[in-house]
Amino acid sequence: MNAWIVLMLALFLPMAAVAEEAEDAAAKISYITLSPPFVGNYGLDGGSKLKVYKADISLRVTGADAAKAVKANDPLIRNQLVGLFTQQASDGMSNVEAKEKLRQEALKQVQQVMSDETGKPMVDDLLFNNLIVQ
Repeated sequence: MNAWIVLMLALFLPMAAVAEEAEDAAAKISYITLSPPFVGNYGLDGGSKLKVYKADISLRVTGADAAKAVKANDPLIRNQLVGLFTQQASDGMSNVEAKEKLRQEALKQVQQVMSDETGKPMVDDLLFNNLIVQ
């Protein structure tokens, strides 16, 4: 009887490990860098001084399907973010609180793009790796 139990355990434990490994692969977190960086003008609200931004952005996604969907929709995501950045007022990127508000709005817009295209938000977070404004 003990030999039977040992045999059953020897057969089923590897299958459980493979199933757990497959779940881990599906839930793998990835960071997708939107390249090249975003560069452009902002604050076109009648001021005489030209204002420029440069943003290095990464998107955090969970799972290989989400990463693939984000990469497939990269041009649409980039277009949405360029539109958002150029609409910012002169003080819209001037301090930490304004930058955080911009980050949250950018995340919301990226999730909306992904929801429109795939039916799911797909993107867990948006990170500014670098945000320079002049």
